[in-house]
Amino acid sequence: MTRIQNRAALAQSPAHETVLDALLAGIEASDPATVVESTVSLDGDQLRVGETTYDLAAYSEVVVLGGGNAASQVARALEAVLGDRLDGGLVVTDDPVETERVTVRPGDHPVPSERGVESTRQLLDRAAAATEETLVLGVITGGGSALMPAPAAGIELDDLVETTDQLLQSGAPIQDINAVRKHLSAIKGGQLAALAAPATVVSLVLSDVVGNHLDVIASGPLVPDPSTFADAQAVIDRFDLSLPDSVSERIRAGVAGDLEETPKLGDPVFEHVSTHVIADGMTALTAAADVTEAAGYDSLVLSSRVEGEAAEAAKTHAAIANEIRATGTPIEPPAAILSGGETTVTIDGDGGSGGPNQEFALSAGLSLDDSTIVGAVDSDGIDGASDAAGALVDESVVDRQAAQAALDANDTGAYLQARDRTILTGQTGTNVNDLRILLVEEGSLKAGGDESE
Repeated sequence: MTRIQNRAALAQSPAHETVLDALLAGIEASDPATVVESTVSLDGDQLRVGETTYDLAAYSEVVVLGGGNAASQVARALEAVLGDRLDGGLVVTDDPVETERVTVRPGDHPVPSERGVESTRQLLDRAAAATEETLVLGVITGGGSALMPAPAAGIELDDLVETTDQLLQSGAPIQDINAVRKHLSAIKGGQLAALAAPATVVSLVLSDVVGNHLDVIASGPLVPDPSTFADAQAVIDRFDLSLPDSVSERIRAGVAGDLEETPKLGDPVFEHVSTHVIADGMTALTAAADVTEAAGYDSLVLSSRVEGEAAEAAKTHAAIANEIRATGTPIEPPAAILSGGETTVTIDGDGGSGGPNQEFALSAGLSLDDSTIVGAVDSDGIDGASDAAGALVDESVVDRQAAQAALDANDTGAYLQARDRTILTGQTGTNVNDLRILLVEEGSLKAGGDESE
């Protein structure tokens, strides 16, 4: 079970406790063990996934294949359901747990690594060995794009690392980032499904992508790819990226039609592939809202699809909180505003510590009065490239000049850590986007737990 390692330093009032409880509830609701137990069951030979049933008697083997931050947790949960009906498999992750039948291989996130390349090669070999008598349970979770690197012919790992780094720092949305990565890969963009064909593939997805776009989650290894080499080139041009020669040459060759495109909708490799999203951002938001409602706060879920620059999104959320405080519109305080999604940070400063959720929390804090608390976390427990999951901020820890300087330098992590405002959970075993809560009190919050009207 996920816990907040520095909770004692953060929980300065009952309201702070409520925010922390709600954030934890959201993370735990999307835990693979919880969601697999509620969506996957076995009755004799009948395997039920969501509303669909698969007859295991029709297959000579059942294997688990895939990857992502939560892949080993999903694999272990599937082992608990299937028992000895599961014949093995392989997943690639950066958050391993002990499994009995499925092999867990290492990868790295957010930047791909050599060990991830080797692990993914083994995954591809297992997929290629599948036959029409194989039932593949495809495990796809957030983080899979980096964790499962399989450089296309002519592309070295260093080329992928440099390309990934530039894309992440550009502020490009994940759809654009993946349009490039899919065309530099031998697994992304439906290519894992092509290798596994003609096996029956049942894909189980924990979505960390706004709108649950299946082709974007982990770069869509088991679904058709709507993006093209031309789309990848457009991203490179739009963000004025200077990528390695091998990358630029491959994209240009693809645009010219000299390379085969990734599999598209209607390709026969998808004839026996089905996909089930078993958890997403709304899973976490609903559970978090249940906690704030139970604590006496009128709760408003704004959206599970918030995107854009973290600091700018924070200003909009803060404006809504301030409107609630001032006029009781659209709901009366005490109130909770909740949202999910995937914001980004364009590195304008020296690129210090922190991540989108820490930047969101501090930016919101600059606009909030002492009656509001903001908590923001990445559900996987890793905010950007930092060790923190996110941050908990109120007016008492906001030094306006220093806070703005930290935002300008993209160094919010150092600012918040120095004030004991980062939220530390470690890896949570799930990944369903960001989770944000703004708690608006009727009166002022006082450090130490006192509240006044």
